[in-house]
Amino acid sequence: MTRPLTAAQRRLIEAADPGTGRLKGTEAQLTALVKRGLAFRHPRPPHDHFLTPAGHRAREAQSQAEPSEPGEPQAPASTGGVFTARVGGEPTPPAAEGAARTREVRSAWQGMLELRRMTNPDASTDRPCAWERTHLVQAAALALEAAGHRPAGAAEGEDGYRVRDTPQPEAVAVYAPDAAALRACAVTLEGAGWQAGEYTEPRTRRRYVLASPRRV
Repeated sequence: MTRPLTAAQRRLIEAADPGTGRLKGTEAQLTALVKRGLAFRHPRPPHDHFLTPAGHRAREAQSQAEPSEPGEPQAPASTGGVFTARVGGEPTPPAAEGAARTREVRSAWQGMLELRRMTNPDASTDRPCAWERTHLVQAAALALEAAGHRPAGAAEGEDGYRVRDTPQPEAVAVYAPDAAALRACAVTLEGAGWQAGEYTEPRTRRRYVLASPRRV
């Protein structure tokens, strides 16, 4: 289970710059958020700290928490855990459906765009950043889910996209239930800054999209 945030950590996240996600705090406090995946240290001087997509999600979860009644003990704000994009084929928990999930995905995608802006050397948001290159499956799945594509469920007949690792460096395979859905996934990934092409598996003859993050 994810350890709840401390009161000090919640205050730090809540006080982050609403536009950039820039954080202010002691080195120990900021390092603790980095270890939890809620912040990152900018590689260029002055090496400020900023919220990651998970950090933006945690802040949104705090802002959506209902205020307590006067005299009622304040419950710890939810961290929202570490956001996990649905890659397809996993069991679908109730929390992964509906308006709440839509907001969660939208917040994570906005956080990802901000992470691109802060970490790409030219501040570009139209191509993946270093974090996405080290989390290929999650990054591609987030781009698809944020664009409204539906992931496949674990039960038989629950069709949708599936994102999988490949032996190739910096590449994922995306499967979809039919040619139109597969092409739509490719178009979405291309629009999110990925190179995407359709291929056929030699043995199964199954079509798939091979996608990798663009560098330029």
